[in-house]
Amino acid sequence: MIILGLIILIVGFLLKIAILWTIGIIILVIGLILLLLGALGHAVGGRRHYW
Repeated sequence: MIILGLIILIVGFLLKIAILWTIGIIILVIGLILLLLGALGHAVGGRRHYW
């Protein structure tokens, strides 16, 4: 999810499409939050670790 967010963020920046830029930031932040929760040992989506 983090990689997908980065790709969308870069494509949105290069093509000057604001909605892709915004979606990329949102996906990136959600991915980082899930990574943090998984690293802290909280179950995310029924799984102990989130990759």
